[in-house]
Amino acid sequence: MPAGPDALPKTVHAAGCVLWRRAPGTGALEVCLVHRPRWDDWSHPKGKLKRGESALAAAVREVAEETGYAAETGPELPTLRYPVEGRPKQVRYWAAEAVSGAFTPNSEVDEVVWLALTEARARLTQPRDRDLLDALTRRLEHP
Repeated sequence: MPAGPDALPKTVHAAGCVLWRRAPGTGALEVCLVHRPRWDDWSHPKGKLKRGESALAAAVREVAEETGYAAETGPELPTLRYPVEGRPKQVRYWAAEAVSGAFTPNSEVDEVVWLALTEARARLTQPRDRDLLDALTRRLEHP
């Protein structure tokens, strides 16, 4: 049966990670942000789920595709919900430690940066993404 004119648009499901590491030399906490030229924004690595893919698997895949890093996932972080092009979007996030890898620019991401939390907070384009930094800090301090 076709959807009527009052039918709600289907939610876009995505997943990602707040990718972190200890800075070489100092051991200070750093997070990885990606620059997406299509949107000209700075965000955490994330992307849409493929058919039949779990959110966690999608999050790990997206980190690898967008940053070149393998990640060891930790606790789940808050889920963000917001509209994109007239459709609701839901993005599940996990804390994830970068364990190996290196970035190579690609069609989706042309630059990554590793920043201290205060610098990352200032660089993030969307205010909603800043809440994830607070959640990461809480989870790493109280696992």
